[in-house]
Parts: sequence; structure tokens; C-alpha cells
Amino acid sequence: MPVAEPTDAYSRLLNAIDHGTYRPGDRLVESELADSLGMSRTPIREALQRLETQGVLSRDGRSLMVASLDHDQLGELYVVRAELEGLAARLAAQHAAPEEIAVLYDMIAQDRALVGDPQGLSRANKRFHRQIHLASHNRFLIRQLESVRRSMALLTTTSFAAEGRSETALDEHHAIVAAIEARDGAAADDAARAHISTAYRTRLQVDAEGGL
Repeated sequence: MPVAEPTDAYSRLLNAIDHGTYRPGDRLVESELADSLGMSRTPIREALQRLETQGVLSRDGRSLMVASLDHDQLGELYVVRAELEGLAARLAAQHAAPEEIAVLYDMIAQDRALVGDPQGLSRANKRFHRQIHLASHNRFLIRQLESVRRSMALLTTTSFAAEGRSETALDEHHAIVAAIEARDGAAADDAARAHISTAYRTRLQVDAEGGL
């Protein structure tokens, strides 16, 4: 079932950045966005201000542009992500309903059809992790993970572009869900942290090769 497109200016802009319509370094002009989104300038202005406050946009003089992450910021982001994803998996092992676990397994099975499609698998990966966040049943943790997700949207590459990463990542997803199903919080935490660590290392390799 396709996911409904967001209708408010903030969500539409964030979604566009997340899908690469606007990439780090791109300037966002209020009047142009109003025309392209078919909205008045007031909600666009409010959305831009909100995204700037959240660090998704940065200011260059009077212009706003999509922010970018340098090498150190990328490392800092992944440190926080590993901690929060590990905690989400640990809590999911305690609180996830059997139906939520079944949905996670279904996602993994469906995502195997996307092997060879890095961008499609990247989008599916975000959906999978979001489902684990929801299965933690901790609204404050989910809020923090949403902040991490906004920052992840600023990355211009996907670790799924690396050869063999797709299959390995899906196997790692299965290990996380198996630990959640076993109600083994420590194992779920470890599996999630290992998954994020491998993703970070792979992303560094992809970025390094892209700079050659």
C-alpha cells in the first residue's frame, strides 16, 4: 500500500530533502517553493524557519540552503544513532506486540526484492527502522530518533550503494528482529549497534571511493 504524501509545507519540504529533490548546498527560495508546491508563502516561510532551527537548513547571508554534514559531524551523528537504535531495539524486545514483530519480518521479506536497488532499499530501510522505533513504545525516544532521521536526510550517499551491502544489511535486520522476538533485550541492543556500526563503516568507504 503506497504511503500518502504529506500535505503541510514542513513535511513536504523535509520529504523532498529526504528523497534527494533538494540536496545539501541547494538554495531554497521562498517564492520559488511557493510556486512549485502550490502553496502560499506564509506556510513556506514558517516551514523554512522551522527547518533552519532544526539544523536541516543553514544560512548563507540572506539565503537558506540545505545543510551538509562534514566528516566529524557524520561521526557524531552515527555515535548518537547507534545509542538510540540500540535502546529502541532493547525496548522493542520488552514491549513489541507479536503483530509488530510479524510486520518487521514481513518487511524484511519484501525488502529482499529490492536488492540491487540502493535508493529503493534505502527508503525501505528507513521504514523498517521506524517500525522498530514504534515498537519500543517510548514516545520520548521516538522523538529523539525523529531528530536523527532529519539529520540523516542530509547525507548524499547511501551505504546500500556498496557491493554486497544490501544482502548483509537485510541479514542484520533479521538478527535484530530475531532477538526482539526472543525477548532478549541485550542481544537486540547488540545487534542494532553492530548494524549501525557496519552501516557507518560502509558509508565511509562509499564516500572515500566517491572522492577518488
